Amino acid sequence: MIDKTFNILIVGVGGQGVILASELLSEAAMKSGYDVKKSEVHGMAQRGGVVSCHVRIGPKVYSPLIPYGDADVVLAFEAAEGMRWADQVSKNGLMVINTQQIVPPIAFTKKYNYPDNPIAEAGKIADRVLSIDAQGIAFKLGNAKAVNTVLLGAVSADLPIPEDVWEAVIRHRVPRGTEELNLAAFHEGARIVRSKAELAN
Repeated sequence: MIDKTFNILIVGVGGQGVILASELLSEAAMKSGYDVKKSEVHGMAQRGGVVSCHVRIGPKVYSPLIPYGDADVVLAFEAAEGMRWADQVSKNGLMVINTQQIVPPIAFTKKYNYPDNPIAEAGKIADRVLSIDAQGIAFKLGNAKAVNTVLLGAVSADLPIPEDVWEAVIRHRVPRGTEELNLAAFHEGARIVRSKAELAN
């Protein structure tokens, strides 16, 4: 158990499952005995618009909004969104960025230049940045929608939630028949990020 408020920011674009990830995280935190506050911001487009979720957990949480630059973990479902939110990571905080790149709908109506290397740019701002091909992992496991659980696994080591609680929540919340696949996705995300962190040290 932690004795302070722990801040997690999840960002991406519509249709990627950012909201579901925040719900799984919030439920896992509550089952771990924490007070939880959550706030969501949806983009204008159902698919392609920016989506962000603030999740704060601790003994007692009074506000759902994470103060600027105070996120202990930033989980980015899309590469350019990771770059855009990198300044929200606290000192010694962790940013995990999915390598998937999605050109926003605005690109079809006006000039838009997708960043050349958004993950490298994020690394110039945040101290700890790890990238993961969550979409590729999900495809290999047989279900592209498992990106959610891959990415939650990727940040799980930095969150104060026991592994058995994660497993119970995943089993309860994912569609029937996909429990084992989503658990495999969660553990694979955790394994890959753990390996990357070990190589970096």
